[in-house]
Amino acid sequence: MKRFPPVDLSLTLSLITVLGIVMAAAGRWLPSEALDALELPGLVFVYLAGGLPTGWRAFSELWRERVLDIDLLMIVAAIAAAIVGAPFEGAVLLTLFSISTTLEERALGRARRAIEALMALRPETALRKTAGGAIEEVAAAVLAVGDVVVLRPGARVPTDGVIVAGRGGIDEANITGESMPVSKEAGAQVFEATVNLDGVMEVSVTRTVGDSTIARMIRLVTEAQAARAPSERFSEWFGQRYTVAVVAGAMVAFAAFYWLGRDWEQALYRAATLLVAASPCAIVISVPAAILSALSAAARGGVLFKGGGALETLAGVDSFAFDKTGTLTTGRAAVTDIVVLDGDEDRFLSLLAGLEAHSEHHLAAAIRREIAARGLDAASVADVTARPGIGIEGSDALGPLWAGNPYLAEEMNASINHPALQALADGAHTVVYLGRGETVLGAVAVADEARASSVAALSALRNSGVRRIVMMTGDRRPVALRIGAELGLEPDEILAGMLPQDKVREVGELAATGKVAFVGDGVNDAAALARADVGIAMGAAGSEVALQAADVALLSEDMERLADAHRLARRASRIIRQNLAFAIGAMVVLVIGGLFFDLPLPLAVIGHEGGTVLVVLNGLRLLSDPIRRLKG
Repeated sequence: MKRFPPVDLSLTLSLITVLGIVMAAAGRWLPSEALDALELPGLVFVYLAGGLPTGWRAFSELWRERVLDIDLLMIVAAIAAAIVGAPFEGAVLLTLFSISTTLEERALGRARRAIEALMALRPETALRKTAGGAIEEVAAAVLAVGDVVVLRPGARVPTDGVIVAGRGGIDEANITGESMPVSKEAGAQVFEATVNLDGVMEVSVTRTVGDSTIARMIRLVTEAQAARAPSERFSEWFGQRYTVAVVAGAMVAFAAFYWLGRDWEQALYRAATLLVAASPCAIVISVPAAILSALSAAARGGVLFKGGGALETLAGVDSFAFDKTGTLTTGRAAVTDIVVLDGDEDRFLSLLAGLEAHSEHHLAAAIRREIAARGLDAASVADVTARPGIGIEGSDALGPLWAGNPYLAEEMNASINHPALQALADGAHTVVYLGRGETVLGAVAVADEARASSVAALSALRNSGVRRIVMMTGDRRPVALRIGAELGLEPDEILAGMLPQDKVREVGELAATGKVAFVGDGVNDAAALARADVGIAMGAAGSEVALQAADVALLSEDMERLADAHRLARRASRIIRQNLAFAIGAMVVLVIGGLFFDLPLPLAVIGHEGGTVLVVLNGLRLLSDPIRRLKG
C-alpha cells in the first residue's frame, strides 16, 4: 500500500499541480500569444510539485528497503514522456496521480480516524471525592483504582467503574452502539466516555484511564488496522513482484518496438504508456480500502474485529455454535425454588452466597441477588477455586464446601437422589447443588430466559445462508430444550450437559465440515473460542478475558449485532472481489490497448488513475449503510 504524505501537504501539492496543468493547458491551447508563456512555468510547477515528492519517496524506498515502489513507475513514465517531447502528457499523468493519491489518502483516512473519534470521547477531568467528603476537580489521567468520582447529569464517565450510590440513565451508544439509554443503579458497571443523562451518581473506579474500555478499544482498533488480512498480504506481495515484472516488461517492449521499426522516441513513448497501463495500483489499494472501511464501520457499531483476517474468516463461516447462558439468554437468571435438606434455609443461602460471591457466572449473580433481596449476609468462605463448567469450591470454619452442577456432585461422590432434589432436577430449570464433602446440603433452581434479540439474530443468520446453528450448554437437557424452543431451535441443534472440553470437541467436529464460529461470554468458553475458526465474545465491554480470547468482540449484548457483523463481513468480501475483478480487468484492457492499438498516454493515465479512485470509493461504501444497521 502506498505511503502517503501528511494530508495537508498532499492536498497542497495536488493544488499546485492542478494550477500548473491549468497554466500549461492555457498556454498551449488558448488562442492568445500573451498566454503562451504560461506553458513552460506551468509544466515546471507540475513536475516539481507532482513529481519531486513522489520521486523522492519512491527512490528512498528503492534505496532503503530495496523495494521497487509503484510510484516509481509513474515517475519513470512521466520523465520518459518529457524526454520524447511529450512533457504535457507527462504532466497530465503527474497531475492525475497526485490528485488520486490525495483522494485515496483522505478516503482511507476516514477509516483510520476511528481512533481519533474514540480519543475525542474521553473526558479530560473528573470530580473526585476526597476522604473528607469534599469534591475536587482532577485530571482523569490521575484517577486510581478505588477512587470515588461524582457524576452529575450530562457528565461523561471519566473511566470504568462501579456505581456505589445513586441511580440514573446512562447513554452507552459510544461503547456498545445501543441507541436507547440503560438504567443503572448501585452495583452496575459503567464505562469510560458514556454519558450520565440524569441523576447524581457516585462511581468507584475499577480501571485506570490507561486500562479502560476506551483504551482497550483504541488498542484493538490500532492492532486491527495494522494487522493485514490474507488478501491484503497477497495484494502487497503481488504488487511488489508485479512492479518488477512491469519494469522489465516495459524495457522489453521498448526494445521490441524499436526493433519493429519505430524510432527511439516512439518506442520510449509506447513503453511509458505500458508502464502506466500495467501499474497495479488499483489492485494493491482495493483490498485495504474495503478492509479498513469495514473495520471502521464495525467499530462505530460496537463490533471490534482483531484485524482483517478475522473479518475475512467470518465472511466464510457457515456454522455457528453458541454458548447458552449469557449469550443466547439474558443471563439475568432468578432463583425460582429452594430445597434445603437440613431445614435452615437462611444458613443454606448464606453459605451458597459465600461461595458464589467469588464467581463471575450468571447463576452466581442470580443467587447473590436472591440473598440481597432477603436481607441476608454471605458467609465467609476462603480458599475459593473455580471449576470451569462444573462449579466452585472453597472452605469455611467447618471445612470444605462446594457448589455446582451434577458433574461436580458426582466428582465429590455426593448423592443427589433425594426425592426433593429429584423433583427439582426433573423441572426445566438449572439446578445448583451445595454440599460439604459427600453430603449434599440442598439445591436451588435457577431459571434464565432467552434474549429478545436472539430469535431475530438466529433467523437472520439462517436467511444469510448459514448451514448449521448449534446451541451448547452445560445445563440439563430439559432446561436446554425449554430455551431452545423459545429460540426456534430444533432438538438436534441443542447439545446439553456439555463440559468445556465437550464444547471444544464439538467445535472441532463442526470445523471438519466447514468454517465455524463459536459465540460465548469469553470467560468460561475461552478454549472453545480459541478452537473455532472465529471466536466471538458477547457483551465484551469490560471483560478482559473476552477481548483476549476472541477474534471478534461484540461490545453490546444485542444478539442482532452478530448477524450485522456477519452480513458486513460478507459484504466486505463481495466488494473485495468486485474491486479485484474490476482492477485486473481494467489493467488487462489498458495493457492490450498499449501493446496493439497505440493507446495514447493521457488515456492510459485516465484509465489507470480513474480505476484506482473507483476501487477506493467502492470500498468506502462500507462506511455508510452498515453503520446505520449496526447502530440500530
